[in-house]
Amino acid sequence: MRANRRRAGLRAWVLGSLVLGACGGAPDEVATSLSPRPHLDIVEALREDLEAERHPADGGGAVWIVEDDFGYREVRAENFGQWTFLYEAGPLGIAEGGWIFFQAPPFWGWSTPQVTDTESVGFTEVSTLAEGIVLDAHTVDQGLLGIQILERPLEAGEQVRIVYGAGERGAIADRFAESESRFFFAVDGDGDGVRKLVESRLTVEVLPGPPVQMVVLLPSTAQPGDKVRLTVAILDAAGSAGVDVEGEIRLQGLDGLPETVHLEAEQKGLLHLDVYLESEGIVRILAEGPQGLVGESNPLVVSSGGHRIAWGDLHGHSATSDGTGTFADYFAYARDVAALDVVALTDHDHWGMEPLALHPELWNEMQRQVEEFHLPGEFVTIFGYEWTSWSQGHRHVLYFESGGEVLSSVDPEYETPEQLWAGLRDSLALTFAHHSAGGPIPTNWQYAPDPNLEPVTEIVSVHGSSEALDSPGVIYSPLPGNFVRDVLDRGFEFGFVGSGDSHDGHPGLSHLASQSGGLAAFLTHDLTRQGVLDALRARRVYATNGPRILLDSR
Repeated sequence: MRANRRRAGLRAWVLGSLVLGACGGAPDEVATSLSPRPHLDIVEALREDLEAERHPADGGGAVWIVEDDFGYREVRAENFGQWTFLYEAGPLGIAEGGWIFFQAPPFWGWSTPQVTDTESVGFTEVSTLAEGIVLDAHTVDQGLLGIQILERPLEAGEQVRIVYGAGERGAIADRFAESESRFFFAVDGDGDGVRKLVESRLTVEVLPGPPVQMVVLLPSTAQPGDKVRLTVAILDAAGSAGVDVEGEIRLQGLDGLPETVHLEAEQKGLLHLDVYLESEGIVRILAEGPQGLVGESNPLVVSSGGHRIAWGDLHGHSATSDGTGTFADYFAYARDVAALDVVALTDHDHWGMEPLALHPELWNEMQRQVEEFHLPGEFVTIFGYEWTSWSQGHRHVLYFESGGEVLSSVDPEYETPEQLWAGLRDSLALTFAHHSAGGPIPTNWQYAPDPNLEPVTEIVSVHGSSEALDSPGVIYSPLPGNFVRDVLDRGFEFGFVGSGDSHDGHPGLSHLASQSGGLAAFLTHDLTRQGVLDALRARRVYATNGPRILLDSR
């Protein structure tokens, strides 16, 4: 059993899901209907880890970043750096045969720590001044270094020094900018293969790269006499904002626009202007900026009739699960850079470094940030999470009200879509199947979507299109017969939305760093949570893979 527990704990980390609680258990019987490609090994690993007992020494001690000439508290995206950490054993120490685990930020592009090649990126030195201790360090998996304590226990107060990027080439940072990129340490205090995070919070700032692209955004619809906002965003190659740039931006395409606007250095590449619309027509604005950067806006239809079109991204992840950036980073990018009208952050229930189902403090903080950014009539934020079922397929859950619970896919009470929908009956909520035709796991369409709780489905995201096998940009690892068009032929009724499923911290613009993205268009004059919910239930929505395309079906 000890060996089995060791393997289960290792799998849970390697899969990107460091599960750190103890609740739940295996169901009495396995669901008889599963995804066409279930990952039952992942489900088993997650549940075994939940059941595993934590020793009092697990997660013990403290760790901090050493401030010296070689320490970096900030680094440019995809640049090289070196970071020194000092771990100090807690009151219970670490038994002989126990472990310290060092996890470099697992997403997206940090060097994997390794101890064998001084000339390669990620070389890591591990040492201690504690006499009689032997440290056996080796790379466990991508991004993860294990350090076993041998010969004698590591006693309380004794220290281990870890220099990440100690070789000639240092360690490479994330390709995406974020205000807090976090390093993780965990301790298996008794050596039984079960570990727990050390509570110390270790972060560095990843700064964007140089300015290389310009995005120009307008609303898609307005009426004569309206004032709308023009957004000009100068971004790095991966779509990250906050670049170092200044200079003149020349504008054309609408009478009354200033010919030039000076972009100050402190604006970090972001320009917002009020645009006044006098007459009907189609408006496109062309912007030319510093360093030869050019961008053209999406079309804006100015008309006294027709629906208002609002743009939203209902699916994305922060660094809390398997994405990039903080909650606040995510919402600020959606509002200020991507110029979205509607956005939802949907971190995982049981996936990532700190799953929401096991960290109610993070769930509460997400809800606080959702409410802080919410401004009905201008910017609608929606509370949600991803039901990350590796046996049925993934769905995200959105609450169109304040509050809501994480109904975890690992919990036997909510392991099937029907159980999930039953748990949501009394909530103002919707669910959305996504990457349903392939990708990480295809959807089990044997459960007919609940017409009240799942009136629409996500057909496109960074994973590609799940609309049809012959659609452009088809999803990777496609499963013929499992596309949305196939289930429509079986009598299902759906509206369609796109959303990013972004992991780069760029809701609304995830297509800039991927081959595909996803957006949802809402036909509504009521830019509130209730108005968005009504549009979804009435299927007054459509999907794109990133561009803000105007669709008129009259």
